Amino acid sequence: MKENFRGKTLVISGATRGIGKAILYRFAEQGVNIAFTYNKNEEEAQKIINDVQNKYGVKIKTYPLNVLEPETYKELFLTIDEDFERVDFFISNAIIYGKSVVGGFAPFMRLKPKGLNNIYTATVLAFVIGAQEAAKRMQVVGGGSIISLSSTGNLVYMPNYAGHGNSKNAVETMVKYAAMELGEFNIRVNAVSGGPIDTDALKAFPDYAEIKSKVQSHSPLNRMGKPEDIAGACLFLCDNNSSAWITGQTIVIDGGTTFK
Repeated sequence: MKENFRGKTLVISGATRGIGKAILYRFAEQGVNIAFTYNKNEEEAQKIINDVQNKYGVKIKTYPLNVLEPETYKELFLTIDEDFERVDFFISNAIIYGKSVVGGFAPFMRLKPKGLNNIYTATVLAFVIGAQEAAKRMQVVGGGSIISLSSTGNLVYMPNYAGHGNSKNAVETMVKYAAMELGEFNIRVNAVSGGPIDTDALKAFPDYAEIKSKVQSHSPLNRMGKPEDIAGACLFLCDNNSSAWITGQTIVIDGGTTFK
């Protein structure tokens, strides 16, 4: 356990499964208190709370959040203020898929404004408002670390991924601007860009089997990425003993797939 993490607080969106859940557990292992959001699965969120409390003894609470309504972050953080003494880390992780991305997850000629707008809202606007609220709290405690999850879909072509890839590119640019303007408060802002990670969200893609096969063949490590691979990068970027001079960057975790 890293002593410089003990007693600090992470706020993370969308942490009931996949990458978000892996990040939650990695930080809890280090003694970090956790405020995490869920969209619909409150039962799973409560199971995580019980498990984390039993294993690590940290303070952990959950809150409902729909990232298609990012302005609700303001009320969410007011509630977090009542439950936690401080905010040190914010990770914008929650994503949308299914009906919400119809017209956004499609070939270029079938893209529609509503689907594209939904993806942009959930990816970029949710990051902006969540990070703004987190930064206000971080200024009080002398600094912190903010991370947006991204993906390599803005670096390499992925079928049907234009809407997501475009928004990931936009959020990485927003990260750079936030880093420049929040640095004076000792707040570092970075992005973690993952290659295709084997999660339920990816399995929902109609071409999942094809994606998995291609990733395995393209990676010199001969495997898909795991949620734990992303969690490790997030922990590194929040560790002032290891990454204190890293800000405004996108860390690519792709198993070497974007080079081949």
